[in-house]
Amino acid sequence: MEILTYRGHIRNHAALCEELQIKKCLPRAEREQEILRRGYEKWGTALPDHLHGMFAFAVQDGEKIICFRDQFGTKPFYYCLAPDGKFLFGTMIRDIISKEGFVKELDESQLQIYLSLTYPAGEKTFFKGIKKLMPGCFLEYENGSISITRYWKPEFHPDESRTAEQWADEIHTTLQQMMREIKTPDETAESFLSGGVDSSYVLAMSDAKRADSCGYDEERFDESRIAAKTAQTLGVEHCVAKITPEKFFETVPFVMKNMELPLGDASAIVFTLGCMAAAEHTKLCYSGEGADEFFGGYNMYRNAERYGDELKNFYVGNTNIMKEDEKQRLLLRYDPEIKLIDLAKPVYDETEGLDPLTKMSDVDIQIWLEGDIYLNVDKMSTAAGLEVRMPLTDRRIFDIASRMPSRFKVTQEQNKVAFRMAAAKVLPEEVAFRKKLGFIVPIRLWLADENYNADVRRLLNSDIAAKFFNMDELRSIYEEYTGGNSDLWRKIWTVYTFLVWYEEYFVKM
Repeated sequence: MEILTYRGHIRNHAALCEELQIKKCLPRAEREQEILRRGYEKWGTALPDHLHGMFAFAVQDGEKIICFRDQFGTKPFYYCLAPDGKFLFGTMIRDIISKEGFVKELDESQLQIYLSLTYPAGEKTFFKGIKKLMPGCFLEYENGSISITRYWKPEFHPDESRTAEQWADEIHTTLQQMMREIKTPDETAESFLSGGVDSSYVLAMSDAKRADSCGYDEERFDESRIAAKTAQTLGVEHCVAKITPEKFFETVPFVMKNMELPLGDASAIVFTLGCMAAAEHTKLCYSGEGADEFFGGYNMYRNAERYGDELKNFYVGNTNIMKEDEKQRLLLRYDPEIKLIDLAKPVYDETEGLDPLTKMSDVDIQIWLEGDIYLNVDKMSTAAGLEVRMPLTDRRIFDIASRMPSRFKVTQEQNKVAFRMAAAKVLPEEVAFRKKLGFIVPIRLWLADENYNADVRRLLNSDIAAKFFNMDELRSIYEEYTGGNSDLWRKIWTVYTFLVWYEEYFVKM
C-alpha cells in the first residue's frame, strides 16, 4: 500500500498516533503520511471516519486506487479518465492538465450556472472531463472502472430538551478541546480578524499573539478599525493590510490562475492580499469559516419560515445574481435544460420534513461552502505560501449544530444566537453580539472608476467576450452600471472574472 498524494492537516493526530502506535515526535509530513498508511491498513475505506481535520488523498492498494475527500470539502480533489484511458487525479487541477494525454477543453455549460452562483458548483468543473470528488466521498478506480461511495453527509436531529445556555456551553467546551489540537506546541500561529464574531471568537480561544486584518481608505467599508478594538481588548498585536484599488485589480489575474476555476466572489481578491501580507511574518493562520452555515449566520436565514416549502423551487445558496431570462439574453448559447435548482434537489430530498432554516443551511453547507468558501481559502492561501486552519469547520462543531433546534440559531432579532452566547464567554458583549456585516469590499465603487477599471473595459469589449456573450446586451448592462445603477456590479464582476480566468487558461497557456 502506498500514499500517492495528500494535502491537509489531521487535527487528532496525537490520539491517532497513540492508537496506531506511531511516534509522536516524527516531523508533521512524515507523521501524517504514517497515520494515513497505518490507518488505511487498519480501517480500510472507513479511515475518514477516524480523522478530524481537512484532507484529500489517494492510496494505491494493489491494482486499485482509492481517493478520499474530507467531510466538508475543505481540500479539493479532482479526477478524470483521459482520452487514452489513463486515470488522472490530484488535489490540484494542474496535476491533471499538465499530464501527457490530457486534452484541455472548456465545458461551456458551466458558464450558465456560474453567472448565477458566481462559483463552480457541483461535481463538474470548467474543464471537460475533469470532475470534483465531492465532500464526504471516496472513489475507487480499478481496471478502467470508477465507483464513488458517499461515506458521510450532513444529518440533522433536533434535540428539544436543552436550553440556549446548555448549547452555548457545549459549543464552548468543544471549541476549547479542539483548540488544543489545532496546532502543536512548536508551531506559532496568527489569526485573521474581521469585525465579526467568528474570527473574534477563534482569536480569543487561541494562543495567537498577532491578528491580521484587511482595511480600506473607504471608511464605510473598513472593518479593520473595529477589528483593532477587538485586538486591543484581547491584548494581541494587530496588523492591517491596506487594500488599494490598484493592488486589487493588479491581483485579479494571479487569483484566477491560482484558483484554477473562475470565482466571482470579490472578497477572494482581498483574502489573497491578506494571505500575502500575513505570509510575510507567519506560515500559519487561523480563520473562522463554517460557523455562519452551521449556526445560522446569514441575515437571509431570518426569512426561512416565510419562504417555507417554496425554498425547493428557488433557493440554491446565498448567491443568485442572474435570473434565467437575463442569462438567456446575455449568453450566445443558452440551454434551457440546465436548471440551477437541480443542483440543490438532492439536498432538499435529504432534508424532507425538516424546518426551512435547516434546509437553507444544508444547501449552503453542501453547495456554497464547497464551491466558494473552501475553494478560495485553500487555493489562495496555498498560492500565498500560507497555511490556513479553520477551527470552526469540524465534525464535532457541526454535530452540535445538527442537534440544535433552529430557534437557538436564528430569531427575528438575532442570528447565531447560541453561538454568540458561547462567544460572549470570552468576548465583550458588543463584539459577541455585533451585527453581521459580511466580508465587504468597495468594489461597487472601484469597478465604475476609469482610473482603475481599464482591464475590465478591455475584456468586456474583447474578442474573448464575443465568443460567449451577446455584446450589445453586455454593453447595456455595463452602461447602466456606470450610469449609476451600482447594484449591477456583481453581474459585471462575475462576467469579468470568467473572462480573466479564460484568458489565463485558454489564451495565454
